[in-house]
Amino acid sequence: MQTTLKNATELGSLIRLARKAQNIRQDDAAGSIGVSENFLGKVERGSENVQWGKLFQVMDGLGIRLIVDLPDEVTALPSEPDA
Repeated sequence: MQTTLKNATELGSLIRLARKAQNIRQDDAAGSIGVSENFLGKVERGSENVQWGKLFQVMDGLGIRLIVDLPDEVTALPSEPDA
């Protein structure tokens, strides 16, 4: 399923939905992913103050892929992030 997100709250809701669809309790998910239950709760509530690395760790742990739709003007991806 694909959907367009407009903010962190919408992403958090989808992360919670994915976890619940897999019948995983929040504390069990956090433990198996390697983050605190408090952090996972912040993600699911759409907190805008979460660490990107941990956010991607949560998404990966729940099998969520992030697909970015770039404008047509972007013709190549960078080989590594700008310093």
